[in-house]
Amino acid sequence: MEDRKDAWFARRTSQWQDWPAERLLAAKQQVGATISVVIPARNEQRTVGSVVGSVAHSLIATVPLVDELIVMDSDSTDATAEIAARAGAMVYRTAEVMTSAGSFPGKGEALWKSLLISKGDLVVFVDADLTRWGPHFVSGLLGPLLADEQVQLVKGFYTRVRTESDGSVSTEGGRVTELVARPLISLWWPELAAVVQPLAGEWAARRTLMESLSIPVGYGVELATLMDTVSRHGLDAVAQVDLGSRAHRHQANHDLALMAAELLLVAERRRPRGTSGTAGTDGIDGNEVPAGTRLQQFVRDAAGRAVQVSRPVPVTERPPAATVRAR
Repeated sequence: MEDRKDAWFARRTSQWQDWPAERLLAAKQQVGATISVVIPARNEQRTVGSVVGSVAHSLIATVPLVDELIVMDSDSTDATAEIAARAGAMVYRTAEVMTSAGSFPGKGEALWKSLLISKGDLVVFVDADLTRWGPHFVSGLLGPLLADEQVQLVKGFYTRVRTESDGSVSTEGGRVTELVARPLISLWWPELAAVVQPLAGEWAARRTLMESLSIPVGYGVELATLMDTVSRHGLDAVAQVDLGSRAHRHQANHDLALMAAELLLVAERRRPRGTSGTAGTDGIDGNEVPAGTRLQQFVRDAAGRAVQVSRPVPVTERPPAATVRAR
């Protein structure tokens, strides 16, 4: 197993500098591919304009690598949609896409619905809350897809920069990755242990892959996509690119705990069962996860007393988008 992981890491890991946008444009034209960038956003008026504007300027106006720049607005109550539109994105409100299917809050829901309105053969996902990044995130993620038709999914990785409460800067971001995702992978999916950041919010995939997978509506979308891609297509269908450094808005521990609970449910559905060592490949067909699952937490009230808080854990997985398009 170690030799296999080492060989995969050497073969499928690259640097963003390996993929200059001008060279990718020529490769894109040669293969006749179209490219969509999708940015899921909820109440990100402070940063979404910069993220959209950077992609629009560098990869549409300067080098026409990107054909479609979309912001999926997930029930924002601020000016996210308006700012994104002014910066150059096509903005869709998640709740207004395929209204017959209803709508769930969550990142995965936004990504799933983006598949119903976007058109690119290759789709790049970028978070809206980035404060340290660059358009090379997009070009870097596209590189392996344009260079090798065997690659289905490309994960980004980076130094995660975190601003501490005292104003100092550290690289101790990625708490859920290190405390939840990496232990899960080491226990049940050791073949994925060479993936540097399995939960990275910046990644790219072929549309044909994305439309074939079930999509958790919450934060489990990245882990589920990675696991299901390898289960169906093998480890060589995945590549990863070092994108440098990244900073974004960090969540409170109580919110990270909810994210962790979602990841555990996603993993449970795909956990190897019995003696065969095979995992569920479609999420919804794997181990049963009870509906109505809730996370119990405790907070202090104004008088300093511990008060129990119960929060629902998203368990829904959307069916493959290809089956919905076919209806």
